[in-house]
Amino acid sequence: MRRFSAHLDEVGETYFEHAGHAASFSIAMIKGGLACLVHAALPFLFERTGSDIIRDLHDQMVENRSALTARKKTTGHRSARPSPAFIAFDPSI
Repeated sequence: MRRFSAHLDEVGETYFEHAGHAASFSIAMIKGGLACLVHAALPFLFERTGSDIIRDLHDQMVENRSALTARKKTTGHRSARPSPAFIAFDPSI
């Protein structure tokens, strides 16, 4: 069970939060890949679409990582996911 939850603890997300984020990244990458494939055959189409999607995904990952680091510093927990007691008493959440 530890192996299942280790990555979730690393990124500070619940299973469903992680599934949602991973699925949204997956869909964006598929769209970018398809745009690049069309661009390969027809260079005048989707000239920046693939690059824009990669840049947006990178920015989202950097933002998520920064928020995770800030949460870890605030909570003092090794895991970024706060305990239920912490959530109940933290007015900032």
